[in-house]
Amino acid sequence: MAAAVSRDDELVVKSPSDNRSYRLLRLANGLCALLIHDPEIYADGGPAPKPNEDVDMDDGDDEEDGDEDDDEDDEEYSDEEGEDDDDEEGEEDEDGSEPKRKKDKGSSEPVIKKAAAAVCVGMGSFADPPKAQGLAHFLEHMLFMGSSVFPDENEYDSYLSKHGGSSNAFTETEYTCYHFEVNREYLKGALDRFSQFFVSPLVKAEAMDREILAVDSEFNQVLQSDSCRLYQLQSHTCSQGHPLNRFTWGNKKSLSNAMGSGINLREEILQMYMSNYHGGMMKLVIIGGEPLDTLEAWTIELFSEVKAGPLLEISPKSDMPFWKSGKLYKLEAVRDVHSLFLSWTLPCLHKEYMKKPEDYLAHLLGHEGKGSLLYFLKAKGWASTLSAGVGTGGTQRSSYAYIFEMSIRLSDSGLKNLFEVITAVYEYINLLKQSEPQEWIFKELQDIGYMEFRFAEEQPPDDYVVDLAENMLFYSEKHIISGEYIYEGWEPELVKHVLSFFHPDNMRVDILSRSFDKQSQAIRCEPWFGSQYIEEDIPPSLIESWRNPVEIDGNFHLPRKNEYIPGDFSLRNASIPKSSNDDNPRCIVDEPFIKLWHKMDITFNVPRANAYFLISVKDGCSSLRNSVLTDLFANLLKDELNEVLYQAYVAKLETSLSVVGSNLELKLYGYNDKLAILLSHILAASQSFSPKMDRFEVIKEDLERAYRNTNMKPMSHSTYLRLQFLRQIFWDVNEKLKVLATLTFSDLAAFVPELLSQLHIEGLCHGNLSGEEAINISKIFKNTLSGQTLSVEARHGERVLCIPHGANFIRSVRVKNDLEENSVVEVLNIFTVIVSCMSNSLLCEMQPL
Repeated sequence: MAAAVSRDDELVVKSPSDNRSYRLLRLANGLCALLIHDPEIYADGGPAPKPNEDVDMDDGDDEEDGDEDDDEDDEEYSDEEGEDDDDEEGEEDEDGSEPKRKKDKGSSEPVIKKAAAAVCVGMGSFADPPKAQGLAHFLEHMLFMGSSVFPDENEYDSYLSKHGGSSNAFTETEYTCYHFEVNREYLKGALDRFSQFFVSPLVKAEAMDREILAVDSEFNQVLQSDSCRLYQLQSHTCSQGHPLNRFTWGNKKSLSNAMGSGINLREEILQMYMSNYHGGMMKLVIIGGEPLDTLEAWTIELFSEVKAGPLLEISPKSDMPFWKSGKLYKLEAVRDVHSLFLSWTLPCLHKEYMKKPEDYLAHLLGHEGKGSLLYFLKAKGWASTLSAGVGTGGTQRSSYAYIFEMSIRLSDSGLKNLFEVITAVYEYINLLKQSEPQEWIFKELQDIGYMEFRFAEEQPPDDYVVDLAENMLFYSEKHIISGEYIYEGWEPELVKHVLSFFHPDNMRVDILSRSFDKQSQAIRCEPWFGSQYIEEDIPPSLIESWRNPVEIDGNFHLPRKNEYIPGDFSLRNASIPKSSNDDNPRCIVDEPFIKLWHKMDITFNVPRANAYFLISVKDGCSSLRNSVLTDLFANLLKDELNEVLYQAYVAKLETSLSVVGSNLELKLYGYNDKLAILLSHILAASQSFSPKMDRFEVIKEDLERAYRNTNMKPMSHSTYLRLQFLRQIFWDVNEKLKVLATLTFSDLAAFVPELLSQLHIEGLCHGNLSGEEAINISKIFKNTLSGQTLSVEARHGERVLCIPHGANFIRSVRVKNDLEENSVVEVLNIFTVIVSCMSNSLLCEMQPL
């Protein structure tokens, strides 16, 4: 057995709150491994395997099936950009950049942590040959199809499934990541099967047709995703010869056509594998409850067989332009939305991760406070949201360039004044260019970054190993854990250098909208998604005006200092013995107006808290009309509070305000030091709130669009139908849309005082808050809000219908998007909801189990 070339137990910097041990190990074949001993995995005293002990190395039996994760069959992911995160109905991620990794569904107490491992290989879809697009993704699939040691195609998945585990993988532009989690005592057996991916995969010819269909199925899941369509349009219109100018997902057409043209796909896969899957290209992370020496012995035993190869170095590539300048691309949207995307290519900044100039600029360009770009656009009625920065995906952070994207959600008026919106963007950019970079802003980001690192919340093991394996590709060994948090070395000249790339000759403009001229003779079709788009020239006079703005609007200025950054991190439970912990919250305030529960944390020992409040209002949902007016009020109030909530959000103190049934739900969660101050500001603004006509029109338009976009996806549609069936009070979104069209500003202005005239608050404070602090929070409500106490009879609780035993219910509803091809099945403990999108219909069948 080969020995490690080097090992280091002290090099990697970890958080002061992290009780895990780390060892950096490099094998003779070039593979670099980070081994993590988590003492909590065997904290209950369970027996940890010995270094030379094989636990259940054969098929085993099914005694562990009770802890099985239901997600294990979905073992592969498509490219990270392919994840469909653009859900208008809930939280939305316009760039679709972050893959949704599987989470544990939960288990019976006590919770026992799992072991996990990940391997990142420094090759991704940029390595696809033009004649076989999607090959790297297809290779990722084929590695799951058995190895010389474990030839059964289902051996790996079966082993994980039997032992409470799951697996997954995703293909990025410049790397591919494979990962799994498993019940703690079966780590060695899982690693044995996993390691063979990188030693002796069979790449079975007889499995290729099936896996082509699996790749095609993944592609079909994102066909109706606006963010994925936009990404592929940007790839399709990228400069010829650039690695981005390809179809990275792959589908049946791209892979079958390659075979049909005489290409031996299996030989191409094996060539790609042999050239790139070697130790020098691989980063391995293992987390288990075993001692580091045991994990090291297993790593050497199982991964020394990986072929040796030169060490990977992701260095900046050529400065080949990504896109043609001076162009405007109009893409037809699936959802009802107007989104403007401005993209600038920056030099590769991998080596500047400690200085993070792109994050400094993202903080300013994406700011939402007074004086910011978004504040200005909202005042004009042109936009409702804005985000800016370099995404986390491989396309946005490649060795060819960093792509800085600004995404602006436009109103109808904003779409009409599109070029004026871009003019405002360049006026703000010019303000930044004329202002010296501010060290105090960098210091704020530095303080927040260190605070997050110091009190980093523990991630699920599967997520953690993936993040660290990715980090090993881009950060120094010392900063594998801390690299994403640290801001060190203020360098204003670097900020100026990066800012110099923000000019119109280096800008791409995309508009995603349903307001699309379908009769235009200029319409083109993107070949893989079939999306319709138009490419137009931007008038040179406009480009010149953006290059040298004549003036800067007087409303623009740099943000003020953030008052919500915490300074007190002391723990309130310091004098409380752990044995005195009561699992249940205590009611510490029980009055007609407010009832408050409290539970101090003595488990996690971090300076964070959660404060949740259910605010019962008068007749908030007593009628369809009132329900819509309550939605309008909540959205207008959030709009009014946006500057305050954004500043707190930057300081990692977050807020959620939503309508739940007939009540308002207010949540504050994050660092506790300024939580009471933020609550005071929110309640004061709520008490003095008076709707404004100009914002009413914009928010009404936004709400109308949100109603229209509800149920665009089968998954959310099936959930909607289930709740519609179960809830006693449920107002149909199509009916709400009709009512919304009839409402006026006067209707809302008359409704709000009545809505808030009678209130009742019930809340829970949990975390790093003493009982006295929680009582003071209740006083903030009593001293700020002037509403009378809402009677018990008028408080609307959530009620569900009782389904008669043996009853059968069938509903057939047409899908909202006629082009949607995906199906969903929901299973509840009392009945089954089956959602089928075949033949453009949605079938809901409910029957007793």
